[in-house]
Amino acid sequence: MTESAKSPARYTITAALPYTNGPIHIGHLAGVYVPADIYSRYLRLLGKDVVFVCGSDEHGVAISMKAKKEGLTPKDVIDKYHSIIKKSFIDFGISFDNYSRTSAEVHHKTASEFFVKLNEQGDFIEETTAQLYDEEAQQFLADRFVVGTCPRCGHEEAYGDQCENCGSSLNATDLINPKSTITGIIPTLKKTKHWFLPLDRYEDFLKKWIIEGHKKDWKPNVYGQCKSWIDDGLKPRAVTRDLDWGIPVPVKGGEGKVLYVWFDAPIGYISSTKEWAEREGKDWEPYWKDKDTKLLHFIGKDNIVFHCIIFPSILKAHGDYILPDNVPANEFLNLEGNKLSTSKNWAVWLHEYLEEFPDMQDVLRYTLTANAPETKDNDFTWKDFQARNNNELVAIFGNFINRVVVLTNKYYGGKVPNPSSFGPIDKNTLAELKKYPDIISSSLERYRFREASQELMNLARLGNKYLADEEPWKVIKEDATRVQTIMFVALQIATGLAVLSEPFLPFTSRKLKNILGLNEEVTDETITQEIASAHKNGPRKDSLRWNDVSNKATLLLANHHIGKAELLFRKVEDQEIQAQLDKLEATKKANENENKALMPQKETITFEDFSKLDMRVGTIVEAEKMAKAKKLLILKVDTGLDTRTIVSGIAESFTPEEIVGKKVTVLVNLAPRALRGVESEGMILMTENTEGKLVFVNPDEDGVVNGLTIN
Repeated sequence: MTESAKSPARYTITAALPYTNGPIHIGHLAGVYVPADIYSRYLRLLGKDVVFVCGSDEHGVAISMKAKKEGLTPKDVIDKYHSIIKKSFIDFGISFDNYSRTSAEVHHKTASEFFVKLNEQGDFIEETTAQLYDEEAQQFLADRFVVGTCPRCGHEEAYGDQCENCGSSLNATDLINPKSTITGIIPTLKKTKHWFLPLDRYEDFLKKWIIEGHKKDWKPNVYGQCKSWIDDGLKPRAVTRDLDWGIPVPVKGGEGKVLYVWFDAPIGYISSTKEWAEREGKDWEPYWKDKDTKLLHFIGKDNIVFHCIIFPSILKAHGDYILPDNVPANEFLNLEGNKLSTSKNWAVWLHEYLEEFPDMQDVLRYTLTANAPETKDNDFTWKDFQARNNNELVAIFGNFINRVVVLTNKYYGGKVPNPSSFGPIDKNTLAELKKYPDIISSSLERYRFREASQELMNLARLGNKYLADEEPWKVIKEDATRVQTIMFVALQIATGLAVLSEPFLPFTSRKLKNILGLNEEVTDETITQEIASAHKNGPRKDSLRWNDVSNKATLLLANHHIGKAELLFRKVEDQEIQAQLDKLEATKKANENENKALMPQKETITFEDFSKLDMRVGTIVEAEKMAKAKKLLILKVDTGLDTRTIVSGIAESFTPEEIVGKKVTVLVNLAPRALRGVESEGMILMTENTEGKLVFVNPDEDGVVNGLTIN
């Protein structure tokens, strides 16, 4: 173990508060919640004092925008998505000690007290500035209610707080050609008073703390972004906003204003800790105020400035709080080559995944960890998901465990055999097993979760190679005593995997421990919810911990009984992957159709022009594909006047069989036209639906007969 893991008296681990304007998707998981959970579980296995907190971020413009779009109140929106998000985290095994929400009374009180203290200390400056105002909506426009051209990269749909194209942090008044997202009008400038945090006062502190103090231990992407901000010179940042949704500004003159969400949201970590401590009968203050506490923020790269510059400046101004030891921010995860987007539904939603792949939480956890965007943006693909599952979890990890358990039951009735003498290969294999806690720890302590997951898989490979080399299924016929040693060694590796896999594959670890009879004493509720507070009374009562794999002479004693074999992982079939790809393709088409510019209105015609069109109800009585024509069908249509031939370019959307008998609208007085040698005598009226698929424009009512005119 590294010294840094031993020295702190306790750990406070935070995960970025998710906005309650939508569910959780795989980008959130890969960037924040899976690595934070892996690290928290790992520390608990070491016997460390850990509090792992999070909560729903329920204030700010994102919530107001969602409410307006869905015709709901902000309270309706936050209640809906808070419930979905919290359940998803529980079902996925994210082991928060406490999951709170910023609408909670304890949070309003904590954030208000922060503001009042800093205000009384003179840490804010009050300024009257010109802000963008929507005359039609009669309201000031908070950042996300404004879009315009980014002054740095020229992206035409940058928000008033950030350009999602280049990542630049902006003020709404920086935008070129801004417009209101509420009404679409060009906003005006109107004066309003706000409180500002003068970040320029903290430049010297930040230079010493980050630029000098964390050059070697912070990730390059985090350090580089902080250095860039500081080198550019810090400017005062507003901590209040003209909004009707949020925490009211708790001082005189703050009427009609709320605390800016970036000010109140990080304080949510503190209020969530308070909530946990009160429930568990603990003192919350050491976890935020004791210098022997190690504070870690797990976030995505879009939150680096808030967690490394702004929030620490607030904590420094307050004076009583510790600063983060590290902020291991990840880059972004893309999906099938495209940027994840909540608004465009280009995502794999966690709650949907859990429905479509039941009891396969660990497969997604492993895939996201093995492909984590730690140093650069990475891409999630369903094919990689399938390969990671089938070629690694099933073929390596699951295969090894299955062989060990099956053979132990076959040869010894499920009893761990007494080993005979240990040869060099046995001793070397057991020595290799004992190295893995330190090997994996070394990666985890440097926040290299991808590397750590592959070292875990290497331990499973060690077991597979040992069995393949020693071939107990062959040796049993000649030297049964030797096989006792082989299986004893293999069972030690299996037990090591059960322990060391817990941070990465918690559901699999628990299943494997049950198979091996390790008798972890937990309630049914804890098995389902994976709630970390089950460990509040110190070391758990299961028999093995992280360092036992290195330190104990024997992990699974001879004569111990294990259970029957169960498959830890199942194979993912091609059709399951294709279904997910089809789902994404449908989303892509829907987005393309939604974004497709409508055809401009054609030249105005007179009523007389329109009256020349003779449109009738008809029925398709025959249909066949035109030879050597990909798009054309030859139709026979009963128009009520006659039965005529019409050639229609709909072969890519319909088969001949499915449209026979279909009621259609026919333009019957269109001049005949020869298409590939077939004379077409009319036109079928068609349009496209939101998925870009051709649909017939036809009468809805029953009882209409062929030949009736369309007026």
